[in-house]
Amino acid sequence: MGRIMAIDYGGKRCGIAVTDPMRIIATGLTTVETTTLLNFVVQYAQKEPLDIVVLGIPIRMDGSYSAIVKDIKAFAEKLEKALPDIVIDGVDETLTSQQAVASLVQAGVPKKKRRQKELIDKVSATLILQRYMEEKEI
Repeated sequence: MGRIMAIDYGGKRCGIAVTDPMRIIATGLTTVETTTLLNFVVQYAQKEPLDIVVLGIPIRMDGSYSAIVKDIKAFAEKLEKALPDIVIDGVDETLTSQQAVASLVQAGVPKKKRRQKELIDKVSATLILQRYMEEKEI
């Protein structure tokens, strides 16, 4: 059984989270520049068994899609071509950034560290992965 990877896709950088090999625990892995994301995922898949890549889909409160969704779809198409044996899926990422900040506050992370966008992106990716696992009952 391969891991599941979740991506909090952003215009500048992307947060990445993965499951353990048994798909029990979601853990923040890293953040990467958006321009290097495809190479990062392909290289990761060459090193680790990877079955599913989940992309966070930003949906506004009124149900419409955020403008970045077109970039996310374009990335998904490139990823499908590069890794045709891996399932590419999406999950609503509404409010994950706010939830990430709240979880960092609750965990007692100092304010200075909570301002680091990279940390918020990584935690957001973890929340996306947890949401996906709950929705798919993995």
